[in-house]
Amino acid sequence: MPSSSAFPDPQRAWAYRPAEPLAGAPGGPLSHLTFSVKDLYGVPGWPLTASTRAPLPGVEESVLVRRLLELGASAVGKTHLHEIALGITGMNGYGSTTHPQDPARVPGGSSSGAAVSVALDQVDFALGTDTGGSIRVPAAWCGVAGYKPSRGHLDWSTRGVLPLSWTCDHTGPLARDLATTARVHAALTGRQIVPQDWNGVRVGLWLPNGWTDDAVREATLALAADLERRGATVSPVHLPDMLDAYSPIVLSEAATVHAEALRLPDPGFQPFTLSALRQGAALTQGEIQRAFDRRAEYAWLLGGLFTAFDVILAPAVPTPPPLIGQDEVTVGEGTLPLRRAVLRLTAPFSLLGVPTVSLPTATPYVGVQLVGRPGEDDRLLGLGLAWEAGA
Repeated sequence: MPSSSAFPDPQRAWAYRPAEPLAGAPGGPLSHLTFSVKDLYGVPGWPLTASTRAPLPGVEESVLVRRLLELGASAVGKTHLHEIALGITGMNGYGSTTHPQDPARVPGGSSSGAAVSVALDQVDFALGTDTGGSIRVPAAWCGVAGYKPSRGHLDWSTRGVLPLSWTCDHTGPLARDLATTARVHAALTGRQIVPQDWNGVRVGLWLPNGWTDDAVREATLALAADLERRGATVSPVHLPDMLDAYSPIVLSEAATVHAEALRLPDPGFQPFTLSALRQGAALTQGEIQRAFDRRAEYAWLLGGLFTAFDVILAPAVPTPPPLIGQDEVTVGEGTLPLRRAVLRLTAPFSLLGVPTVSLPTATPYVGVQLVGRPGEDDRLLGLGLAWEAGA
């Protein structure tokens, strides 16, 4: 693996690359693995910008980064993100990050540089965060694997990470394959991930009519058929659009995090970010409480599904990666704002805190999600491992 300053960066994926990596402890279970760190994590001696020109609250040392170093992995540097993690394309105040293979397209976000760093084989795995799809969307659009743990997973600590929404934030990894992710997870938890037989697994297929384009729909159905060939049963399920709960919660909490900057006449945020934060700051307590009430209703609904199904299969993105500057996408039901089209597929599983993996499909830069019950991360990863290995 080259030193962090040895490879070029035309995609603008890297926010900070020291002359030498932070070396992991010798002899640990993750020795010889390298990782990148999304620029929301506090790392002593390294700057933290959250890919914004605006002033930020202070952030302590990341518990997760320190733990990975203790386990032997070496940190190569920090990666750029969609500004303050409030977006899904990779736009930021430092030129914005582009797709690893097509410079005209977005890599997804907000963990943009994280996905690019693993897609280009610059690191073995990357630390991202996921508040509404920020690991799964760039994983799908860059052709890599992503994992969002259960909310509050003790081994995937959010302590020492600049928050966007303390209700919905998760930390997690991206890697070229799920086997690397499982190795990292096993080192953190002390539990080996065992491939799980798909025979008899009850899969709920969430593929809302008109929410994707044909390429994504066909890729999702092809994976569902593959699971059936492995012995799983696949049946359609229904979940509503949960953005009416998600958006008020996230925007109001993000506005609280960045309240000090918002007091400035020109804080330095990109126009969309500033507008979204001010929208969050303007929400009333009644509006926020109604969003939490809807969240509780959605949690009850998802809990009911998980009495009948073991996992949920869903698309991770509505279309292949859009062009830079493209604000709308065309899906089966028509032309929609890009942000809405993406987040309504991914936000429910951050809002409700359930473990989710994003897996690449045979269709380039189209990924699917496998969603598990709360706390059943090891089983979900085991099912993903078995699928990846062709077992």
